[in-house]
Amino acid sequence: MSPDGRGRYRRGTDLTGADHTGADRTGADHTRLRDTRLHGTGPRGTVPHGTGGRREEQPFDGRDRHSRVLPARPGRARVDGPPPHAGVVGGGIAGLAAATALAERGVRVTLYEREYGLGGRLAGWPVELADGSVATMSRGFHAFFRQYYNLRELLRRTDPGLHSLTPLPDYPLRHSDGMLDSFARVPRTPPLSALGFVALSPSFGWRDLMRMNPAAALPLLDVRVPGVYERLDTVGAADFLARIRFPEAAQHLAFEVFSRSFFADPRELSAAELALMFHIYFLGSSEGLLFDVPREPFPQALWEPLAEYLQGHGATIRTATPVDSVEPVPGGGLAVTAAGGTAVHDAVVLALDTAGLKRVVAASPGIGDPAWRAGVAGLRTAPPFLVSRFWLDRPVAPDRPGFLGTSGYGDLDNISVLDRWEGEAHRWALRTGGSVVELHAYAARTGGGRAAVRDRLLEQLHRVYPETRDAGVVDERHEWRDDCPLFPVGGHGSRPSVRTPDPVLMVAGDLVRTDLPVALMERAATSGFLAANALLARWGVRGHPLRTVPPRGRSALLRALARLGRD
Repeated sequence: MSPDGRGRYRRGTDLTGADHTGADRTGADHTRLRDTRLHGTGPRGTVPHGTGGRREEQPFDGRDRHSRVLPARPGRARVDGPPPHAGVVGGGIAGLAAATALAERGVRVTLYEREYGLGGRLAGWPVELADGSVATMSRGFHAFFRQYYNLRELLRRTDPGLHSLTPLPDYPLRHSDGMLDSFARVPRTPPLSALGFVALSPSFGWRDLMRMNPAAALPLLDVRVPGVYERLDTVGAADFLARIRFPEAAQHLAFEVFSRSFFADPRELSAAELALMFHIYFLGSSEGLLFDVPREPFPQALWEPLAEYLQGHGATIRTATPVDSVEPVPGGGLAVTAAGGTAVHDAVVLALDTAGLKRVVAASPGIGDPAWRAGVAGLRTAPPFLVSRFWLDRPVAPDRPGFLGTSGYGDLDNISVLDRWEGEAHRWALRTGGSVVELHAYAARTGGGRAAVRDRLLEQLHRVYPETRDAGVVDERHEWRDDCPLFPVGGHGSRPSVRTPDPVLMVAGDLVRTDLPVALMERAATSGFLAANALLARWGVRGHPLRTVPPRGRSALLRALARLGRD
């Protein structure tokens, strides 16, 4: 990290060694805001300073004794002889997990990332504010839930105690009619977790409960993968909730938590994904809906230390290097063409977002078979979303939570007060007497133009936190994106799995089908490890253990009730 902790990046280097420059998405000049940390090399197999001596496979964290551990496939501890060379395309969570798992076993790894920094959809980049200070902008708030076992294990490579994360005390949800739900007092052990939420939530009244259709809710009581997709993938999430006749307020305050996580309109989201999320957070796990957040911006807290760790294990990281194509090579291997050069690898992991995967596969006619290629071509992205961040000249009220989910406030889906937990934002607020507030709009309605959405978000902030109405805006940044995968009704069967028709080509990311009870960032991390394990098994090398929430409902009574719905 640079001395001022701002997470600066250097220009990327293409495969020929020439300097490779590109424009920042925000229009900022990166040249004077970068250092050289991502392109150095360290001695193979060393552990960088600050890792606490950790190499791998320390005990998983978490409190759920019913969680499932998937043992590592046996094999040699490390690669013997000349190491195979693996290319990992994409430097997000999935790519970093795959690269880490391979490099730790002695595989020679080259990681390609099109942007200047690592992290994918959790990347960050420096911006210069109107007051002359430099801040780290990102695509917004992400919650690191306690069920994210494999993602947290990846972060433990450089932070064994996970000191880079700090807990937020609650996941409050506020409706425009004044109702407020909280998960802080909800029991965490199933089935008390679901029963406790119903008992404590103002959105469930006795009349509402009497109108519900319990038979329609039976699939939620014993969610299993892939069975949940066989039963519910052809049903929309909104239709599924309508069948159960959940109170409208409960739908907004509880189940929208999950549909928001997918950046999707619940009318377009598969009910199977909704049911899986209900299992992960309510009836399948004792970890609950409490979560941690990084103490500093993503690059400084998470990805820069992991880049050093990878380089210490001999990996080469090539940022600002978009991959154009991946093609089979006569005699074996895959040729990766990027930034004007080509390198041959023994195996490749495609850890790209939806658009990136579709683009690379379309430009690589030699990989896969017609059915696999058609499945990739048919992938869709969720609707556009907006992240707006405001640096205000006065603080929000001291009792405001660090994170607040909202419903019934038009486009506004949540509010984050970053200076409540993020060190960089906190230091800016202390220095200026202001605050740093971030607003999200998922599946945004852009019919009136994107500027109108920004204006509506700010107006809703003033409505939720009235003290912000008189605050001056020192600076603001607005990030529009539309690159999150959509899990549409009936789409599960055509999604790619980790393995492809080519045994040395793997796919990883939150878009893939894993047949494990994981979702979102945890699916990305898990799929990255799965891709690496598949390649390691091919080379006779021991894989990495994984952990998930239980693969079925926790309560024997509820499982018996669920069977009634299946019979």
